[in-house]
Amino acid sequence: MRRALALAITALLPLSAAAQAWTGDSHDMAARLLAQQPDQMAEVQPGVAVPLWRGADGRMLMLRADDQPAGGLAADAPLTFSVVDAGSVLSSNLQYRLGPSLQAHAGVVEHSWGNAPYRVLGSEVGATYSAGRYSLGLSVGADTANGAARLPRVLPGALPGVNGLSSFGSSAQLNARGRVALDSHSGIDLGASVGRIHLLPGNLLGVDMLDQKALSFGVDRGPLSGSLVGRVMQPSAGIPGAYSPDRRWSSIDFGVTWKLPWQGQLSVGAQNLWSSGTPANTPAGPEPDQSRTPYVQYHQDL
Repeated sequence: MRRALALAITALLPLSAAAQAWTGDSHDMAARLLAQQPDQMAEVQPGVAVPLWRGADGRMLMLRADDQPAGGLAADAPLTFSVVDAGSVLSSNLQYRLGPSLQAHAGVVEHSWGNAPYRVLGSEVGATYSAGRYSLGLSVGADTANGAARLPRVLPGALPGVNGLSSFGSSAQLNARGRVALDSHSGIDLGASVGRIHLLPGNLLGVDMLDQKALSFGVDRGPLSGSLVGRVMQPSAGIPGAYSPDRRWSSIDFGVTWKLPWQGQLSVGAQNLWSSGTPANTPAGPEPDQSRTPYVQYHQDL
């Protein structure tokens, strides 16, 4: 009994010394202890985040990974995929916090179809600056489809291409994103993208490249968020082909997402809610496909 009591007293000596050394308020000491982050942790919402390294000056290297069904990309993404595609979206992102206000990131995204070997691989490199309620990010991205073949059909009459294009080959774009936090639970997101899409040889449009511009506006409040995205495509100026450079196709997408308390997510909206332009009519439908596609999508994290 005496030996056990002696061991208990010896184990409590470091804590007693720390308490004697601390002359401030006990609540302040508790706050400091709780603020100390462990060297490694995992966060599973909405993906997985694992800090790989953390410096004493606030610098941190973190790896994020996420796996979602087709259509799971952010609504304000520069490229759009059909929400009815049978496939998955796998993303990995490496984030490096340079300081309390500056963060750099580099990521890759793979969009695959469930019944075909074709994939679209994307990459992005950029940085984000935060100043209290405001943040601004700039990035450069590129996407490419593996194999020089048209993307597969999944549903009759539906071409699961990129931006409604079944002959998508590759693209490059410059992106800008900004956010204004109204309070700790709500904010406004703005985004813009300018890029160029390369089409596969022998495509139905008869041109090699398309210029693309996109604008996005989003609002979120707690678990609810909504977004409105407009896109414009037109043949690149100076490219020989059957279409005038002034010819353009426009579309607007709208979506609302509700994050459920049990790690679920319910999304309702419509792709090509409004569109304009007269794309080429082909046996497979207009190219690019601008048919209105309402959707209700549920995603559950396990």
